[in-house]
Amino acid sequence: MHISLSDYLLDIVQNSFEAGASHVELTVDEGERMISCTVADDGKGMDEATQRRALDPFYSEDGKHRGRRVGLGLPFLQQAVDAAGGVFALESEVGVGTTVRFSFDRKHIDTPPLGDLALTLSTLIAHPKAQHLLVTRSRAGSGSYTLDRIELLDVLGEFETSGSLNLLRHYVASQETDLHAGNEE
Repeated sequence: MHISLSDYLLDIVQNSFEAGASHVELTVDEGERMISCTVADDGKGMDEATQRRALDPFYSEDGKHRGRRVGLGLPFLQQAVDAAGGVFALESEVGVGTTVRFSFDRKHIDTPPLGDLALTLSTLIAHPKAQHLLVTRSRAGSGSYTLDRIELLDVLGEFETSGSLNLLRHYVASQETDLHAGNEE
């Protein structure tokens, strides 16, 4: 079950990796009033019929989930966005890629918490199917930071050792800490 925005992001970006995307851009913007997220990829894309089916909780692409025929990520996200009066958009083109955009009113009672974004971003950057992941994170009144998987690989080496993974996790956590410093609500 998805209990935070980080859970949705983890699911959507993993979908991009599984769709063969070599380049994925993730944007998370905490504005004064809205939390807005975008995941854009250059994966295999979907035609209009597949896009409609992707929003059906009783549909999952053949072979994607071993032993089950449901795909709950996008349908649950759309339901959560609708419950909180937010905005959801799915755009895709076969052979070009897919973009998922969603936003929530930060003050709405049904808006899920952000969750452990630092852990989520570290997990995605180290994901074995990730190639080029670019993360742009911003928070109103606090600034922003960017994480580029290729640059991090150059500095830390492959994410196959506990030492590299630990350094990655601490670095991403420090970026989140810096973003929240001095701007507590």
